[in-house]
Amino acid sequence: MSERAFRMQTRAFKALSHPTRIAILEMMRNGAICSCEIEPALGLRQSNIAQHLAVLRGGQLVRSYRDGSRVMYDVVDARVFEVLDIINTVLHEEMEQAVQALA
Repeated sequence: MSERAFRMQTRAFKALSHPTRIAILEMMRNGAICSCEIEPALGLRQSNIAQHLAVLRGGQLVRSYRDGSRVMYDVVDARVFEVLDIINTVLHEEMEQAVQALA
């Protein structure tokens, strides 16, 4: 794999490395959302949300477009949810093994 490909992967993983960004992605599971919907759902300030969305765009995980006066965001490729699901499965299995080891 080329150095450029490694850097692109790194940006994508960096974008996934914050709980707020994962929560934002989870909000997009059912389709595009307006940035105005994120603020009340997560209880964050608009400026903070904008920073997280910028990181997600930089990681090429989400894109934005205008719908009238609203700015909408959606995932570039829905397979990102498969990645999140795999990580959740792995972590859940590891937690179950740890609990069994303590029993």
